[in-house]
Amino acid sequence: MNEFTDIACPYCGEIIEVVVDVSAGSQTYIEDCQVCCRPITIRLTVDEGDESFTVSAFTENDG
Repeated sequence: MNEFTDIACPYCGEIIEVVVDVSAGSQTYIEDCQVCCRPITIRLTVDEGDESFTVSAFTENDG
């Protein structure tokens, strides 16, 4: 199940919308910022009990 959520790019600070697949469970992946094109490490944490989720964004070297 895909969900849309907003994150702040850790490089340029712009708020961007990302799509996360919560049906795949918790995961970490890299997605480029839609504004500055830098690689953002996105960490998706899914609570299997109630299917809630949190998304964290880091620079490529911090994630």
